[in-house]
Amino acid sequence: MKFTILEPIGMTACKYGQLKKEFEELGHELVFFGDRNEDEQELIKRAEGADAIVVSNIPITRNFIDACPNLSMISVAFTGVDHIDMQACNDRNILVSNAAGFSNESVAELTIGMILSVYRKIVGGDAMTRFGGDRAGFLGTELNGKTLGIIGAGEIGLRVAEIAKVFNCKVLAYSRSEKSVEGLKFVDKETLLKKSDIVSLHVPLKQETKGLMGKEEFQLMKANAILINTARGPVVNSDALCWALEESEIAGAAVDVYEKEPPLDKEHVLFTAPNLIMLPHIAYATNESFEKRIDIVMENIKLWLQGKPRNIMN
Repeated sequence: MKFTILEPIGMTACKYGQLKKEFEELGHELVFFGDRNEDEQELIKRAEGADAIVVSNIPITRNFIDACPNLSMISVAFTGVDHIDMQACNDRNILVSNAAGFSNESVAELTIGMILSVYRKIVGGDAMTRFGGDRAGFLGTELNGKTLGIIGAGEIGLRVAEIAKVFNCKVLAYSRSEKSVEGLKFVDKETLLKKSDIVSLHVPLKQETKGLMGKEEFQLMKANAILINTARGPVVNSDALCWALEESEIAGAAVDVYEKEPPLDKEHVLFTAPNLIMLPHIAYATNESFEKRIDIVMENIKLWLQGKPRNIMN
């Protein structure tokens, strides 16, 4: 069989050499492309003859799938699969596996970092210092003792809760299914929004979560509350977030995800929003998570070959 890694996914030449030898010993061909290219025709060319591919968050459309008749498996080097045409995969009986758990720690840590950055005005303080200013106007807020509301109590959300407890935070959660977790109180979404000092999003992008945070939700939040989004961009209505910040419906926000991957259009509405930290989708991007991701996506393929598929998303 032929297996093609369509983009770098943080893989070193040494790691690729090791995997290539391993797959050749099993009688298979492993092909690796060391640059990221989102042009669909180029991707189709790269995937020619492949029985399985590895791809991160590059969109995989029905057109791509139709152009790859041998394709039987997609190992996604990402947690979410909303960029994959799942209906087209199901129509072709193409199995899709994700890299579940690869970035739990990295996303959780950055979430806490984003909260602290908003509360202590770290980004603005750096800029002010570089331009010869002082600490005037930089009165911050402590995380200690605040109420953190987590929307989406999956592994990442629960890890954020665990870290937050070290800061003596009270943690509320809203999720499709309640879990028995010490120190975590499950409430409905309205209660969470009304009572939380910080609202942190950790849900996948699905039809029911698209636009989860809009004007009505921001109006429910405290005027001194902040929003953190490391989930998926469309979970938050960007126009509504900009409005909420401009009208002081909430005190601040930090986001790492958008409707599309950065670079963003120069006219993006959030560029004009006050009290907002914007990051270029880096929550998952650490050396440690990339190493773990490579191991997970390649193990997905090996187990699929053995008839024991895991992390199935279909």
